[in-house]
Amino acid sequence: MSDPRYSRPARLLHWTVSGLVAVTIPVGIAMTSEGFRAQGDVLYITHKGIGVVLLVLVLARAAYRVVVPPPPLPDSVPDRERRIAGATHAFLYVLLIFQGVTGYLRTVAGDFPIELLDVLGVPPLIGEHPDLARRLSVAHKIGAYALVATVSVHVAAVLHHALILRDGILGRMWPP
Repeated sequence: MSDPRYSRPARLLHWTVSGLVAVTIPVGIAMTSEGFRAQGDVLYITHKGIGVVLLVLVLARAAYRVVVPPPPLPDSVPDRERRIAGATHAFLYVLLIFQGVTGYLRTVAGDFPIELLDVLGVPPLIGEHPDLARRLSVAHKIGAYALVATVSVHVAAVLHHALILRDGILGRMWPP
């Protein structure tokens, strides 16, 4: 019988990405809120830096998942739930990559720096495009709402399995 748990690298990537998402969403909200104007620069720099790291980690996690597929779900999980779980996971990957790409492009198209990339000597991939920056800003905000909603559904499903069904699904991804 195969191990029902995800591999250690998959779990490490999952929880690292989850933690960074849990930080960057409130930072993103705060940086655009009136009450945090005095901390705006620090919040923007933090949000952009985490966004870069997240994009790299999510791409690494997606590549790893292709090479090392996740363990199969237990037989107790109905086919319909399997399909929903698969679609939700795929959509989470798409949203996380979308957020990283739109955030990056919005920032550089708006002629703003991404300090982490500047320190690493990575030049912007595109030049200043104010109209594109405005459109990408809207797309990034819509993506953020979709991400929060999808993460909420994912967490609710995990809690349902952990607290109501008690079928060990959470243990598959719980940190080592």
